[in-house]
Amino acid sequence: MVDTNSIEAQFQKIAALLAEAPNLTDFDGHWNLPKDTIRWLGRASAVTKAAFPLGIISIQLDQAIDNLVKTYQPDQNARTINSLLNRALASLEFQLPASSQGAFVNAGSSFDAISAFSKVLGETKKDALIVDPYMDETALTEFAVLIPDGVQVRLLADSGSIKPSLEPMANKWIQQHNALRPLSLRVTDPRTLHDRLLLIDQNEAWILTQSLKDFARRSPASLQKTNPETAKMKIDAYETIWAGAKVICST
Repeated sequence: MVDTNSIEAQFQKIAALLAEAPNLTDFDGHWNLPKDTIRWLGRASAVTKAAFPLGIISIQLDQAIDNLVKTYQPDQNARTINSLLNRALASLEFQLPASSQGAFVNAGSSFDAISAFSKVLGETKKDALIVDPYMDETALTEFAVLIPDGVQVRLLADSGSIKPSLEPMANKWIQQHNALRPLSLRVTDPRTLHDRLLLIDQNEAWILTQSLKDFARRSPASLQKTNPETAKMKIDAYETIWAGAKVICST
């Protein structure tokens, strides 16, 4: 029997690796890679081995990593590492049930990003809680606009990292849409929020690997649906945080 939770966890780890990928050819004057890059390569190897023990993908990845560290054809091996991780991600996604699949968006693919979010936000029936510590006006101008009329839109940001452009745009939204597209914006105490989430109809939880304002702009990003157990924990936790957050503006 396929362990969907395990596959989903592996998918999210590899998606996060791709979203955080460093410049793999950024050698110093002595042909050494930065320590953070070496650690990233180690994580990439470990995660891929866990997902594909003794699989050809993990074997090829380790070979490409070894060659890269030895500075053998660095450009070619950097491309190979990226390609293998994308193949691993696609293979894991294929094993997930359709209800658990998300989207992986390559850097600069703004249309693909909007399309992925539209499939999630466009199906919202009653309530959408968007959680993002670094939220700016794009939460409204690019994403909340995808939510149908009549749905309650709730934005939850961190008071220490929210962008100044969001509050005035939220007020304009309220002035224009009023009860047709109800909106509430709240903030938590500084450094309270760490997740970036879409919580849909108090039933589904989707994890974002990057903030909305940066989503897939300069590096790959993913939007992934959690399993029901994780969704319930996320929803319960963030409903509690929402209840205690400071109201900035509300319809």
